[in-house]
Amino acid sequence: MKKRWSVGLLAAVLIVSLATPAQAAVNAMRVDGRDVWQEAKTERINGTHYVSLRTMAGLLAPEAAVSWRDGAGWVEGEGISLRAKPGDRWLTFNDRAFYIPDGVVMRNGSVLVPVRAVAAALGAEVDWSREKGVTVTSGNGRPKSRPYRDDELYWMSKIISAESQGEPLEGKLAVGTVVLNRVASREFPNTIYGVIFDRKWGVQFQPTANGMIYKDPTAESVLAAKMVLEGARVAGNSLYFLAPALTNNHWIMENRTFVTTIGVHWFYQ
Repeated sequence: MKKRWSVGLLAAVLIVSLATPAQAAVNAMRVDGRDVWQEAKTERINGTHYVSLRTMAGLLAPEAAVSWRDGAGWVEGEGISLRAKPGDRWLTFNDRAFYIPDGVVMRNGSVLVPVRAVAAALGAEVDWSREKGVTVTSGNGRPKSRPYRDDELYWMSKIISAESQGEPLEGKLAVGTVVLNRVASREFPNTIYGVIFDRKWGVQFQPTANGMIYKDPTAESVLAAKMVLEGARVAGNSLYFLAPALTNNHWIMENRTFVTTIGVHWFYQ
């Protein structure tokens, strides 16, 4: 049986929102048994529970210092360097990056971030139920290690950059999503490197033929690669993409199911 790509399973833990029907929403949040709904300044944004970065850091990393610097909220301590800048659609933690579809927001002087993102960064677990609302359980005080290897980040950054330098962040995430969807599919190799350089049915990614794959990736492409490897997914179950205006080969358009358009790329499954 083909080995499945484990990073995809982390999506529910890292960035999947706590979306529930409005009528089933429960205004309750507990951290290690303590009710913090009001204290955490909890707010729902498009179905995702946002919380005060300062409050959650104080509960999950009490030894760390929380500050405002260079237009961003920071949580810093031994082995911890977390940055959340209002307007960014990610937060960084040490050498990792977590995708936030609706972005980091500022409310009345407080930096708000999705509870799942900050909990994942600080090594906590999040659960939700209709009866109890949001429940956060802190870990052992040590953040979890990143769920990917340096070589995976290296090649993911390069293929994203080579295929989508001029594309928006979502376009970069979508390219990374296609790569990992292929890794998880029985139709393709089961490693990132294997998928990128797959030649079973001919060149799969043009940058491997024209040499663009070997150029240094852009900074945003590295960020996007980290977010995808942490579980971010864009463009659903897409396995293919193309820029119709830049190619005469429209086999994908004629033989696969259309999913979405992001920037110049059309995505298919």
